[in-house]
Amino acid sequence: MLENFLPAYLEEVVGDRFGRYSKYIIQDRAIPDVRDGLKPVQRRILYAMYDSGNTPDKPYRKSAKTVGDVMGNYHPHGDSSIYDGMVRMAQPWKMGHVLVDGHGNWGSQDDDPAAAMRYTEARLSHIALELLRDIDKRTVPFKDNFDNTAMEPVVLPARFPNLLVNGVSGISAGFATEIPPHNLREVIDACVALMEKPEMTLDEIRMFIKGPDFPTGGIIMGEDGIRQAYETGKGRIYLRSKTEIESLRGGKQQIVITEIPYQVVKSRLVTAMESIRLEKKVEGIAEVRDESGRNGLRIVVELKKDADAQGILAYLFKKTDLQVTYNSNMVAIVKKAPRQLGLKAMLEAYIAHQREVVTFRTQYDLEKAEDRSHVLEGLVKALNILDEVIAAIKASKNRQDAQKNLEWMFGFTERQADSILALQLYRLTNLEITALQKDLDELQKKIAVLRGILESDKKLIAVIRKELVEIRDKYGVDRRSVIQDEIEELKVNLEVIVSQEDVLVALSNEGYIKRTSMLSFTRSGGELETSGVKDGDYIKHLFEVNTLENILVFTQRGQYFLLPVHQIPEFKWKDNGTAIVNVIPLSKEDRIISVIPVKSFDEEGISLVFVTKQGQVKRTELKEYETKRSGAVAACKVGPQDEVVSVQVSHNNQDIVLITEQGMSIRFNEQEVNSMGRVAGGVKGITLKDNDNVATAIWVEGDEGELLVITDLGYGKRSLLLDYPIQSRGGKGVQTFEFKEGKRVKPNGNALIKAFHTKEALELVLITEAGEAHVISSEKSPIDDRKSIGKQLVPLQKQEKIIDILHKQGNEIN
Repeated sequence: MLENFLPAYLEEVVGDRFGRYSKYIIQDRAIPDVRDGLKPVQRRILYAMYDSGNTPDKPYRKSAKTVGDVMGNYHPHGDSSIYDGMVRMAQPWKMGHVLVDGHGNWGSQDDDPAAAMRYTEARLSHIALELLRDIDKRTVPFKDNFDNTAMEPVVLPARFPNLLVNGVSGISAGFATEIPPHNLREVIDACVALMEKPEMTLDEIRMFIKGPDFPTGGIIMGEDGIRQAYETGKGRIYLRSKTEIESLRGGKQQIVITEIPYQVVKSRLVTAMESIRLEKKVEGIAEVRDESGRNGLRIVVELKKDADAQGILAYLFKKTDLQVTYNSNMVAIVKKAPRQLGLKAMLEAYIAHQREVVTFRTQYDLEKAEDRSHVLEGLVKALNILDEVIAAIKASKNRQDAQKNLEWMFGFTERQADSILALQLYRLTNLEITALQKDLDELQKKIAVLRGILESDKKLIAVIRKELVEIRDKYGVDRRSVIQDEIEELKVNLEVIVSQEDVLVALSNEGYIKRTSMLSFTRSGGELETSGVKDGDYIKHLFEVNTLENILVFTQRGQYFLLPVHQIPEFKWKDNGTAIVNVIPLSKEDRIISVIPVKSFDEEGISLVFVTKQGQVKRTELKEYETKRSGAVAACKVGPQDEVVSVQVSHNNQDIVLITEQGMSIRFNEQEVNSMGRVAGGVKGITLKDNDNVATAIWVEGDEGELLVITDLGYGKRSLLLDYPIQSRGGKGVQTFEFKEGKRVKPNGNALIKAFHTKEALELVLITEAGEAHVISSEKSPIDDRKSIGKQLVPLQKQEKIIDILHKQGNEIN
């Protein structure tokens, strides 16, 4: 043979092949038919069991035999896919009504697999027969199987709305489906109502179908989600476990879980709750036990004495599968194509299917009845002229001749003549003749009824209704899932997750942070100086706070982070801690300026005041800084060449004193700075000379005390606060220090580093570039005029400079 190679584009070949594959798995694998709610493998399993007589009235049969029948006759795929489909249909926690009656180990809610098919046995369940009822009466079309050796049904008669009752889930190419199970009684009642009043609205249908009904029970929350799913085919609901808080002796309580959400694996749920206990993510769980058994599901979470049961339950709902979201995506095959359907469209498709099924069944029954009636008419007529018929038969040569004679002499049809010749002699008795006439009369009535059904839509609907109501009454069960309109918002109190404890939080100059228990601090000698830091580093911020509080971390670029104290890693007092970039996403170019602990954001009359290097001042209420975000949040608008130098808590009733590096200062009332939004840039606080910047800001009240300023060369002096008049913001201010200038003069500094308001002796720590710390008292500095040159407070080596000054006060450093 000559080979002929044709050019082909890869994308065309792949597109064509993938298109065919997609069509196959959408139509013939993963998506159910809207009429019987079955995927092909399920339909084939049920039909194969029915065909081989594996029905509920007979003994169980090995599953392997059923799988073999399905694979050999209808489903040319692996045995595992067939057996998996069979297992699902036998599991009552997955199906609203099981279609396979399994005997043996068919798995469990703990996700234990079923035993191998050679060990398990099965037969059709009673309700599965309702799906197959009347299949032998030409009710549904049949097609050739994969090798044309047998016929299989295209769809089952499905005498109850299985798609909604049992639900389905599947994933194919480009389509997925997730239809929740519903209550059989509710769905049938809705079908009946819709048949009798086809123009019903969704709201009227919802009078019957309240929402999904999961075989595992539970609480369904979200009326809007149910409505959306029923309108469009897509909607989200929340499924919550059924729980109860029980009181035990000794003031203890326990949470008892008796129903869990649909498709949640019980063993994994128990493991997740046990992990929370072991990792101490929640304080107060003593033990988690699975007490499930013959009496049903029961998980017990035993709590410690005085634990917050409601709080712990809320945390478990939030962090485990004790509460899950369920997303309905109602896709089914309608006329060979996948469609997303609302509730009414699904019910209408099912009703249309039932109309067809009952119509075809009635036609079949009518044909059979008419044929039988025709035969009975012939027999009755023959018995009325029995002697002539017998004489005609006697005179005939053989059976064929007798049949012809009967047809020719008395006008019988071939079918009637044949039945007369097959007549047994006992049928000639009076009793039998009467019985034949009675049968004929009854048949005539039946034919009239069947014709009436075919001619009247009302009668057809009455038949469907009667049969659906019979199924409802026989198999209906009470609703298992409770529906709750509102979605309860889960608020987990911090007290549940975090054990309340007073701790020290330390942040070093190089950005190492740690949380230390007071016990570790005390054991290490209770001295601030004994804290572990790297060489050349020092503790810059230190607070005594509670684990339930938060810390606001402000950076020089005008951003801030909200850091809950309990999220700061715990270290011993003598450990260095961890780099803050491991705790908050601080960028490399940015630097921390201020750290402020916050107990509550709701306190009235408290603001944060920002001061920038170029003299901008901004005041914003503290509550504006409450956030749920863990990343950087804008705290203050900062110009391109500017940076934040100070962020402080203010009570809105003091004066602000801004001190510049070149020895200028201005004092004004902070009310002059109007309260602004969080991302505002602020207003001018001081007009700066060229090459001058704001060094620091302090808060003062009244005229008592002194203002202490210190330069980078360790010179300092105090001047009376009385000498600093209250001015309007934005001015040039007054001089607060005089720098010595000249070639032969020993310099007293290049810039002011910090300033302090002193009413009594302050203990200050001066940090040099080399990392050395000099501790001095503020009393060491002389009280002098504003314009004085100060006195050297610490002896420094040549070229050595002070870069930072800290104020020690109890267990806090500012």
